Amino acid sequence: MHDLLINYVVAEICGEHTLQLNEEDLLLEKGIVDSMGMMRLVLYIEKKFDLKVPPEDMTVENFRTIKDIGNYILRKTN
Repeated sequence: MHDLLINYVVAEICGEHTLQLNEEDLLLEKGIVDSMGMMRLVLYIEKKFDLKVPPEDMTVENFRTIKDIGNYILRKTN
């Protein structure tokens, strides 16, 4: 799952196929993903993993890193 998320962020949000992103990188704090990119990422997650991300779940704790996002998805799909 982490690889899917990393590939999406690198290719579709950053557009930098040479970006080396790992699951612990701080997405917002490092400027890897901006607010519009985060919305695109949420839409991707909703489609890809067939779940609804309510506004109250769009927190820094859930979307700080790829690892945090993966943990959030696992909690919501189990």
